[in-house]
Amino acid sequence: METTWRWVLVTAIAPIAWGSTYWVTREFLPPDAPLWGAVLRALPAGLLLLAVRPRLPRGAWWWRAAILGTLNVGVFFALIYLVAQLLPTSLASTIMATSPAAMMLLAWLFAGERLRLVPLVGAGLGIVGVALLLAGEGVAPAPVGIAASVLAMALSSLGYILAKRWREGTDVLSVTSWQLLAGGLLLLPAALVVEGGPPTLDVHGLLAFAYVSLIATAVAFVAWFAGLARLPAGTVGLVGLLNPVAGVLLGVLVAGERLGGWQVAGLAIVLVGIVMGQPAARRAIAWARERRRRRSLRPVASPRFARGHRTEVPSPLAADC
Repeated sequence: METTWRWVLVTAIAPIAWGSTYWVTREFLPPDAPLWGAVLRALPAGLLLLAVRPRLPRGAWWWRAAILGTLNVGVFFALIYLVAQLLPTSLASTIMATSPAAMMLLAWLFAGERLRLVPLVGAGLGIVGVALLLAGEGVAPAPVGIAASVLAMALSSLGYILAKRWREGTDVLSVTSWQLLAGGLLLLPAALVVEGGPPTLDVHGLLAFAYVSLIATAVAFVAWFAGLARLPAGTVGLVGLLNPVAGVLLGVLVAGERLGGWQVAGLAIVLVGIVMGQPAARRAIAWARERRRRRSLRPVASPRFARGHRTEVPSPLAADC
């Protein structure tokens, strides 16, 4: 159990870092160059990881890296940009919060993982909690934005499960670097055609891109795929709900934003949903059910032994020791 929680904490680095990119991007990065922003985020991160682990794909991993880079980086980053332009943050984040449920279903279909009730309930709580946490934006949603958000969620969830299924014979650093390079190279022609040359950056912009690329992409993606390799997909997906939580809390701590009562309730519900997806929580619930079942099977003392005699009943806890 200690090892499981250690990998949960490692995985949590990713959504917390991703949540911080909202504020960093809004404050320091040019708003009119989103495609270049994605390229400058993905390519340096991929090159750094390739330098740390200098290994090129072999055999099937050439086309696998292209598929994963397209799903998890290239198309995903482009769709997220479109969603940011067309949908309020609350609706977009609520749609993306369905990712844990999608990952559980896809892991059942493609990776042979069982569907479990407790994590599914946790996923439902996560959706409700995110909706409450980010409530209050009364903007009419665009159908194209909703479609793009659903597609981004579905494609990234599929990419994560394929990365989990194809992990044999590879290491996390190499696979992550290949994905980031493939996704960045896919976006590069689009950035050149749509936005022209790369944006001019001041010192703050360079530092912001360094953080987003090195920490919120290289380190975060390695942590995320390391978790996927060692934890159930549903557990990892629910940990991903820390993304909007981190974004909101950073706004409170750094930007001086305030949380209302519904947002605090949403934050609490999201955290409960995340905990319900952890293997330790499932084991605790199963133990409580078994203990209740054993208690219901205890023999009831006969009335003639009610006084003067004491009947020893074995404790269910003793039987487990």
